[in-house]
Amino acid sequence: MDLHTLPGVTAKEVAEAHQQDVSIQDRFFCRAMTYWIDEGQGSVFCLIEAPDKESVRRMHEHSHGLVPNEIIEVKVDVVNAFLGRIKDPDKVEETSTPDLKVFNDPAFRILMVAKAKDARLLRLTLGINLTQELLLVHNTIVRDQLKIHDGREVEMREEGFVASFRSVASAIACSLEIQQKMSLVAGQVGLHIGIHAGVPVNKSEELFGEALKFANYLCSIGNDNQIIMSSSVRKLYKEDAHTGTINQNIRWLSHSEESFLEGLIETLENHWQDPQFGITDFCEAMSMSKPQLYRKSVGATGMSPNTLLREYRLHRSLDLLRSEDRNVSQTTFDTGFSSPSYFTKCFQKRFGLQPMAYLKART
Repeated sequence: MDLHTLPGVTAKEVAEAHQQDVSIQDRFFCRAMTYWIDEGQGSVFCLIEAPDKESVRRMHEHSHGLVPNEIIEVKVDVVNAFLGRIKDPDKVEETSTPDLKVFNDPAFRILMVAKAKDARLLRLTLGINLTQELLLVHNTIVRDQLKIHDGREVEMREEGFVASFRSVASAIACSLEIQQKMSLVAGQVGLHIGIHAGVPVNKSEELFGEALKFANYLCSIGNDNQIIMSSSVRKLYKEDAHTGTINQNIRWLSHSEESFLEGLIETLENHWQDPQFGITDFCEAMSMSKPQLYRKSVGATGMSPNTLLREYRLHRSLDLLRSEDRNVSQTTFDTGFSSPSYFTKCFQKRFGLQPMAYLKART
């Protein structure tokens, strides 16, 4: 899939360019499958089956000269899950040009991530039977509400869902229903919901990578059974004629909080494996003084920078310990902890069991 940024472009112009691609696609061993266009944003996303990125560039260059700004490799089933189609939509505008299909179908989506606690941790602390019962309740509620509110299930793992919505109002209504119906077991399951919005290609090699990464991170802050939404979602919600506070267990990020968290995520991802990375380095990476970083970190996440870094490392350690051929010592140093004994102490305090017990458990 590629991205073309074309301010002022019209749906008819894109339809003509797509038709030109189709007319020469065989010369470049490509197949121009379909596209999405948002006239207001001047964004066009093309889905193309091709042997490599260079073939896509050459096809576009020779057909209409509109070389893409970005190209990423995607799986067709994932595109369909997020966007709902992999061919032209059924509803198109009538034109005087034969075989010219004109439509204005944006690729912008609202993404909801609903996460429970790590499934293996739940089994170890609550037992297999109760965990299965709780996760079944969780999964049934989420799927039922997605169906009611026109959400598309993109991905499902034991501990949570990723869903895609066209409408911000539908995404929020779905989240609120899940929150309400999960309220009795939310403490045991540890439900967190994050909502963000974005486009399929944007500074990432994965489809909706940037938007999904931020929605996932929103799930890591806040309280059990709390919904956290980005400032961009809040803006869209207000534009959709919704105002006021929805309930007490929902949190809207301000624009400044969102910008801070984006920088925070980037810093954590770049340095979480470095055992030498300390608070002074944190401040330098974020271009903030210690008091400023502390104040903003606590305000946005409820955690100090040191606690935040440790929390991030511990959650990444769960991912590593689920991998094959993994041991505690290796995981210690791969997650930036200085010694296995300190890692074990932090892991025990955070998750209520030793990493060796988690490692030995089988899903």
